[in-house]
Amino acid sequence: MFKKYTFLLVGLMALVQPIRAETADEPTEGIRQQLIDTRLSCLAPAIPLDAASLDALRAFYQQRDFQPAWDDEHLEALTEQLARLADDGLDPERYFVTALRQLRAIETHSPRFIACRDALATQAYWQALHHLRFGQLDPATVEPIWHAEGTAPVVDQTALLADAEAGLDDLPAAFERARPDFKPYRELRRLYAARRGQPLPVWLPIPSGPLLKPGAVDARVPMLEQRLVSEGYLPRLLLNTEAGEHREGEHLYSEERVMAVKTFQRYHLLKEDGIVGPQTMAALNRSPAERMEQIRVNLERLRWLYREISPTGVVVDIAGAEVVFYRDGEPVWRARTQVGRPTRATPVLRSVITHLTLNPTWTVPPTILRVDKLPEIRRNPDYLAENRMRVFDREGNELDPRSVDWYNPGAIRLRQDAGSHNALGQVAIRFPNPFSVYLHDTPSQRLFDNLPRTFSSGCVRVENVSQLIDQLLADASPQDRERIQRQWESGRTLRADLPHPVPVLLAYWTVQVGEHGELLFRPDMYGHDARILAALNAPRPGIASAAPAPAGES
Repeated sequence: MFKKYTFLLVGLMALVQPIRAETADEPTEGIRQQLIDTRLSCLAPAIPLDAASLDALRAFYQQRDFQPAWDDEHLEALTEQLARLADDGLDPERYFVTALRQLRAIETHSPRFIACRDALATQAYWQALHHLRFGQLDPATVEPIWHAEGTAPVVDQTALLADAEAGLDDLPAAFERARPDFKPYRELRRLYAARRGQPLPVWLPIPSGPLLKPGAVDARVPMLEQRLVSEGYLPRLLLNTEAGEHREGEHLYSEERVMAVKTFQRYHLLKEDGIVGPQTMAALNRSPAERMEQIRVNLERLRWLYREISPTGVVVDIAGAEVVFYRDGEPVWRARTQVGRPTRATPVLRSVITHLTLNPTWTVPPTILRVDKLPEIRRNPDYLAENRMRVFDREGNELDPRSVDWYNPGAIRLRQDAGSHNALGQVAIRFPNPFSVYLHDTPSQRLFDNLPRTFSSGCVRVENVSQLIDQLLADASPQDRERIQRQWESGRTLRADLPHPVPVLLAYWTVQVGEHGELLFRPDMYGHDARILAALNAPRPGIASAAPAPAGES
């Protein structure tokens, strides 16, 4: 074993500065600091560390009075916990688990070697805890979330450092404390670990073709059946047959198969109609390996989300087209939403709801005016009257629509009058953000029955919005609730301030665990998953890649 893995040591030993020998004399603070800096120098350039990581590692050793942290027993326990990071969707090799096992197996009393191995183990330990608590990636680089003033989460490395030091005597507990204490994360991790421990099912992609409707006869039905059986949507093959023989009705898209497809559609947030069209076919043809990677991506997202979500407040699940009100960490109300089309995506953000606009008018945003409204007006001269829209110049003066050249209208604004016909419905829920988005009512109630519900230009349309208003005002006094109700019933466009601001989070994730423990996948309608997966899988420098192999070995 020593010869086989000598290159791992070469990478460490070649980078070691001479280490001052420990003496019976008490070393000075300066000598102690030099000692830890020398230890950490073993890691560079094979394992580049940023300033924050260097500071954390220095602080870790300072807390220990610069003493090594990893004897054989602790190192064995550490490698066991690092290996279990695979159940969190993290790659144990990014934390040098194999290298640490190999280094632990080498018996030596060399202070230089022991110091470098200790520094490597500490870096692996610290990085693992940091990634569990805060995420492997910086979301600002792959899926930025905009924060209103005062809402950005604090990355408290001091608390993590204290946990790291305290956890040395119970490493399983230290790793458990670092994981998000967050039910969605724990449930998804459990199912991912269970799937990871089993052989992945295998199936061939189903060829494209015409829509597969109930009662149709199609040569693709046996492949569809096999696909549904492989993940338990059908409990068994419908008809047994000997190899090479045809089964009666095997090409019939029968009622039992249709019901299985409907279940599949429900678990993949597709329209539950039993028709196998392009969207359902694309979901059916996603391989098990791709689905495992999708879960990994969302475990990472949930590590971020844990820091963003407030115990009480509004959470908009963008990909799931749903809004949930949480109170003291428990969901107490939920409803369907309509969110932004892929070309006008609803942004990811965290803010606070400050006020309502009751009986709102709607000023058409410039992009919607240019792309949507002007073509409609050119096609239909009565469009403005039919939709109760008025035209204003930049100074706010109302214009006669007949005086406007609609092929070159200049700096005009369109405003839709308040009322049940208004695009914002009867109320808009406002919160600071630079995207001009908000939650609001809508006259387009029938669209809530569709999937996917991507119809808006970025704002979030809420079903049963009055029930959400009730949740926002749950802590308001009877007088405040009565005041707002009177304002609403007046029919006038009025601003109603909430007695207390309410946190709101617009977040994006594409996998979650359902009420009955089932995995629920969503279409990645904005195409964000691939970017996160690429970043998770991006190569990182490590000992093996950085260390030169001794002569005669490859």
